[in-house]
Amino acid sequence: MKRFVASLLCFSFAGVAFAAPPSCAYGMYGEPGKPPVVISNPTSSGADAPERYTFLDGRRDDVNGSDGLVHCDKGVVSVRQADGGYAAQPKVPLRETPTRFKSHGTELAGVLIEPAQSNGKPPLVVFVHGSEKTPGIGGYYPYVFAAEGLAVFAYDKRGTGASEGDYTQNFELLADDAAAALDEARRLDAGRYSRAGFFGGSQGGWVAPRAAALAHADYVAVGFGLVMTPLEEDQQQVVLEMQEKGYDAAAIAKAREVTDATGAVMASHFTAGYDQLEAVKRKFAKEPWLHTIEGEYTGELLAEDEADLRRTGAPRHDSLNIIWHYDAISAIRTLGVPQLWVLAGDDRDAPGSVTRERLVALKHEGKPIDLYVFPHTDHGMYEFVQKPDGSRQVTRITNDYFRLLADWIRQQDKPPYGTGERIR
Repeated sequence: MKRFVASLLCFSFAGVAFAAPPSCAYGMYGEPGKPPVVISNPTSSGADAPERYTFLDGRRDDVNGSDGLVHCDKGVVSVRQADGGYAAQPKVPLRETPTRFKSHGTELAGVLIEPAQSNGKPPLVVFVHGSEKTPGIGGYYPYVFAAEGLAVFAYDKRGTGASEGDYTQNFELLADDAAAALDEARRLDAGRYSRAGFFGGSQGGWVAPRAAALAHADYVAVGFGLVMTPLEEDQQQVVLEMQEKGYDAAAIAKAREVTDATGAVMASHFTAGYDQLEAVKRKFAKEPWLHTIEGEYTGELLAEDEADLRRTGAPRHDSLNIIWHYDAISAIRTLGVPQLWVLAGDDRDAPGSVTRERLVALKHEGKPIDLYVFPHTDHGMYEFVQKPDGSRQVTRITNDYFRLLADWIRQQDKPPYGTGERIR
């Protein structure tokens, strides 16, 4: 299934915890007083996969890529200047402390990243990555946060990178792991941080709030996450697809009957719901939209016959221990600490209209939630160019998104933040 299993636009990581990449050492590069560039692990697997660069303003691409902004040769990082030439950038020193800690008897790999020099005690943030199966250590978010002056703890999700255990997308277990990570980060950074909390992106938005309650965190920040069940996510993806294709409310209502049926099969872990699914397939067989539906999993289930789904559906589509009826609202409602939610305004993977409505309702209940929406951004806070066929070509992470996260974690407010709109 696309978003649960595959790496996401913004949350793709590769590389082993403490090994240097083939050409450039991961980290932050730049001269004092000038914006740095972060070099991080590749977004795809393979021996020849290039490292990635990320500027704090959101520009990202492959090192030595076609855009030519950042080169690396024999370990030397160079950045293109205004005159077209390249200037070598020194590696900015950071204090990196590798560690191993346990959660439910499973040993996980982590690393604490701190500025080498800091004025006072910076906030401590534990990075909770999304649904990708690749490691979290070596990614760009931790180094971007460090470049913003924060202390950061990154760790490899169980079953990935240098961590032990079996890979899972069970939000309850992952929240326990994240809470254990915060405990370890507090231990390593004792006496050097001011407040401690979580940042979670995408699926991490399901995990981080529950982890915050378990670990008694001081704050939670979430980027392009959802306040709904995984079943509702599939439904909202299908609704958005139908809307973008110009279908009316009557057709969308019919499509929701279909997602109700596919959701029933998923929620039963492929033990029930087949009669309902076959009924809607017969009912809407002549509808032109039926076999164009994608969603998170609905399109895949529609494309298969009942016999195959009964025989092998569970191991192929439901092997990750996902809690399909996960109560994200309750996880947020139980928190009394400040929360920041940043939504992508045109998110196709995690459509945000329902999440926005629910967060606003929680704000009305008195929950300390700050909500921002960046228009014309897709999942991962990526700006994009939409092609005539409806597909999107991502260009960059929207400007000031990183600054918003860092300022909010520092308990500062220095708007404007690019095109971001604060929802009052």
